[in-house]
Amino acid sequence: MNDLRRKLAAGLVLGFIVLLGLALLGDIRQVVSHLALFNWALLPLILGGTLFNYSLRFLKWHYYLGLIGAGGISGWESARLFVAGFPLAVTPGKVGEALKGVWIHHAGNVPVAKGIPVVIAERMSDGIAVLVLSTFGVIAFPRYWPAFATILGLLFTGLLIIEIRPLALRLVNLAGRLPFLEKITPALLDFYESVYLLFRPFPTLLAVGLGTLAWTGEGFAMYLVLRGLGVPSGLDAFSIAVFTLSFSTVLGAVSTLPGGLGAAEASIAGMLQLLLGVTISTASAATLIIRFCTLWFGIGVGLVVWLFSGDLLFLDPPQGDERPA
Repeated sequence: MNDLRRKLAAGLVLGFIVLLGLALLGDIRQVVSHLALFNWALLPLILGGTLFNYSLRFLKWHYYLGLIGAGGISGWESARLFVAGFPLAVTPGKVGEALKGVWIHHAGNVPVAKGIPVVIAERMSDGIAVLVLSTFGVIAFPRYWPAFATILGLLFTGLLIIEIRPLALRLVNLAGRLPFLEKITPALLDFYESVYLLFRPFPTLLAVGLGTLAWTGEGFAMYLVLRGLGVPSGLDAFSIAVFTLSFSTVLGAVSTLPGGLGAAEASIAGMLQLLLGVTISTASAATLIIRFCTLWFGIGVGLVVWLFSGDLLFLDPPQGDERPA
């Protein structure tokens, strides 16, 4: 936990530096002026788009828990674990999110090796969902096609390997022969069985469908941010807003930076300038607002849950807990 706290603190510091750099890049006086003139009456609707995203992603999370045999976790406890995971997104490479596998183990008597694939399935289904939302934008703006095709190809290659069971099991067995992995071969098999189950066609289609609707909610929030800054309404503006947020989310994820910090902000601001023709100060203000209402809002809510969840912070299992990890 001490190591996790250090990584989380580093992520928060990086976040502050990125936000400050963004404000300076857009001329801090101009950015402040845009923020002062922003239509803050839209804020509840913007946060509503974010909460819509979280709600649908929670349904996906809870569905995944049932698939791996953790259906005994109540809806309330499942929601607590889900929200408590938000701050872990700003750990380098999001490695801190593996901690959710331990939380699932304590709450649902499920081996950690079977719980961690839920986190992977969440991320991969979200990745496919935002790529789906990016499709129309890539068609309209062919310059993004190479990056889009590369990321999509990597995702589907991974899914194909997972679902070709003989090939996947052979790879797991080969990995188990390595000296530093030999002792955890049973855990690797548990891990694969869970991954295989989560990425069967129906669960994948359901998860991607929920994810697509969820990220449309945040795309709508992006559109409202642009409207609040005076960008004219219309289908073109809405489409660009959804495409910008979706594709920037993908770029932030593949960057492996904590929370996509830096990569996501740069791509949002750059794409808004390029595709909408707004000034750098307007793009910077829009980026600051949407990141506060999505990433930082979620982290704040998650940290509030942490205040009342010492068992998650310090990994104190219930008395007499003898569950196997």
